Amino acid sequence: MGEMVRIVVVHDETLLRSALAHLLRSDDRLDVSSQCPDADGEARVTPPTDVCVVDGECLTGPDDGRAVRLRARYGDRLVVLTTAKRPGVLRRAFDGGALGLVDKNAPAHRLITAVHTVAKGERFLDETLTVALLEGAEMPLTTRELSVLALASQGAPIAEIAARLHLSRGTVRNYMATAIRKVGARNRVDAIRIVQSAGWT
Repeated sequence: MGEMVRIVVVHDETLLRSALAHLLRSDDRLDVSSQCPDADGEARVTPPTDVCVVDGECLTGPDDGRAVRLRARYGDRLVVLTTAKRPGVLRRAFDGGALGLVDKNAPAHRLITAVHTVAKGERFLDETLTVALLEGAEMPLTTRELSVLALASQGAPIAEIAARLHLSRGTVRNYMATAIRKVGARNRVDAIRIVQSAGWT
């Protein structure tokens, strides 16, 4: 039997985090612990880790703080769980250097294979995610357009968005109109829905 691979599982939901840890423990070559993504205090007592298995949704949000902290702590030894329906999440994980990308709809053994592959420093990409990864590369919005939509999704009016981004109201309206057109939306609300469902924000 080979060397033990030390795993930490990071997931927002306690039940799913426990289920993932239980699944991984079915392989007796894996030493598994788990934590909540924002548990910085807990992170200080986390034993040395070879691979971090993380839900892709933990890497999303208006601030990229959690993703940055996870990358700082575990480097490229991340195995990210996501779906083809979230190309933005997938693309961010890939661009962020995660070595493993596993489809949440894959058979359980794929996750275990991914963990062992990433523990060796090799890339693992589920075939089902390849097309979605390419689609995620085609995210049409600029950083500024995404920022405008992200603030609008939090209910901020044009004046507040303009103030927070140090732009004129007219410029914010232009960014909004361009973003709506680029994603093929009917209006601001539709654009926000499209962008969020793709995982781009």
